[in-house]
Amino acid sequence: MGYAQISDNSSAAVIARFLRARGVDRVFALCGGHIMPIWMRLDAEGIQIVDVRDERAAVYMAHAHAELTGKLGVALVTAGPGVTNAMTGIANAHVARASVLVLSGVAPRPQENRGALQDISHTDLVRSITRYARTVRQPELVLQELDEAVSRALDDGGEPGPVYLDFPVDTLRAEVPPALQMPEHFKPKPKRALLPDPAAIAEAVDLLWSARRPLFISGRGARGSSAALTQLLERLNAIYLDTGESRGIVPDSHPSMVAAMRGSVMGEADLVVTVGRRLDFQLGYGSPAVFKQAKFLRIADCAAELRDNRRGAVEIFASATLALEAILAAAGERVPATDTAWTGAARAAHVARSEKLLNTMREAPPGEDGKMHPNRLLAALRTALPADAVVVADGGDFLSFARVGLPATTYLDPGSLGCIGIGTPFGIAASLALPERTVVVATGDGAFGFNAMEVDTAVRHKAPVLIVVANNGAWAIEVRDQSETHGHVVGTRLQFSDYAGMARSFGMHAERVTDANELPAAIARALANRPALLDVVVTPTAVSSDARSGLAWVPDLQALAAWDNAERAWRATDTDTDTDNRNLE
Repeated sequence: MGYAQISDNSSAAVIARFLRARGVDRVFALCGGHIMPIWMRLDAEGIQIVDVRDERAAVYMAHAHAELTGKLGVALVTAGPGVTNAMTGIANAHVARASVLVLSGVAPRPQENRGALQDISHTDLVRSITRYARTVRQPELVLQELDEAVSRALDDGGEPGPVYLDFPVDTLRAEVPPALQMPEHFKPKPKRALLPDPAAIAEAVDLLWSARRPLFISGRGARGSSAALTQLLERLNAIYLDTGESRGIVPDSHPSMVAAMRGSVMGEADLVVTVGRRLDFQLGYGSPAVFKQAKFLRIADCAAELRDNRRGAVEIFASATLALEAILAAAGERVPATDTAWTGAARAAHVARSEKLLNTMREAPPGEDGKMHPNRLLAALRTALPADAVVVADGGDFLSFARVGLPATTYLDPGSLGCIGIGTPFGIAASLALPERTVVVATGDGAFGFNAMEVDTAVRHKAPVLIVVANNGAWAIEVRDQSETHGHVVGTRLQFSDYAGMARSFGMHAERVTDANELPAAIARALANRPALLDVVVTPTAVSSDARSGLAWVPDLQALAAWDNAERAWRATDTDTDTDNRNLE
């Protein structure tokens, strides 16, 4: 016989009330005995439980929910393998700096360290990939620990990211003294505004208004700063590159956008302004081999986005919007020195290249095997999707095509961890969080396979997502690397499996498409019958930009072969560094 119903003052009940008070209305979870007290109290509190088929997917969904809503994402996973399954999702949230709270349970205190069922130290496993990890053994500390964990997750005085708490089962059943259930722990905490240093703002204005070729690059820390960033770009006549972390905050139609000229403008700019963006492998680590003689102005409210890899000539540690607004105010009517011929030429080249890309996508010939080019699929999606569609791109080789060929005002992808397999879980969470918008997952077949069972979750929870699988029967970028580098292919070919048949077996609308001419009608039917899946057979012989760049074979110094060669040449150059350093002393 099970235990009696968990009381209203139990730790589990207090956890559920805390989450409800903090604005959590949906938790992504997979059930288990060690978390059942929390599970049942969440339901009693009216919090929706989106039950999944794998704990990794639960954390992915919480991650996407946090990114799209700006609120806390919550995942609930059971002990032992529940936590170990969740760790890939936690690691991805850690690298992406996503505000996720992961909750779990452990063996009752009298059974700890005695070989109990699923008795393992979770906190030892997850501590390096979380901002905070604790086992809460005393009911009296439940609220205090929840408050601290959520504060850490939401960047209250530090870097945002995932946090982890677990509780012995007997602690979950035990009561929290009413006197300790103080209102200040339940009360939502507004995000703190970090004001910029006026001296740094003055230096930034001098740097910006004297630059001839200013280039802005945004990241996750720039979300919410669209108006101020756009105004500053226009005031300076500067050019702009987005990244996957901040797609859509400056419209593709804006005259500052030059995404198609990314490689050339990065080497031509004399000032690079990062707004809430790390200089990771996607930006050549900020190396002079990539950015030549450019100075850097760095703006962020998070140390990880302020001074990694390349220090700025000026660094502004502040909320991005406040910093950008302060720069505009301090500049007054000052006339910028921007070379408008350079910015105009970059924009014109971007427009021409973008139009050419779209035309070539629409007309892309089939592969040697007669199968459809993936760009035909992306071109059809571009035509069918509304302007405000939420796009989740996933995969290895196919991600390279989708990242360039499928524009979006709201966009998610595997991120800098390269965590392929996020597509279906991200898409489900996105469609539940934003049901009024069209959500499409554009994924390769290999990436889809990681969490393919979550189509069951989409059907059961009526998540209005469209999943489009580019089925090329291979880990295509690795097949090409093995063929060209090693001379033969080993363990990287898949089947052209019937993913539509699989989806239909779970009750989802699904179709298999092999002819590009059938795409418009198939996409229209799928959009009208979501959740839906399209299994689109494409050729594995199409060569993506990532395949051409050398990304697959992982060069030593930089992620891309061209940058790696440039880095080697730059490091071999005699720049009189010793003399320069002595002059600074």
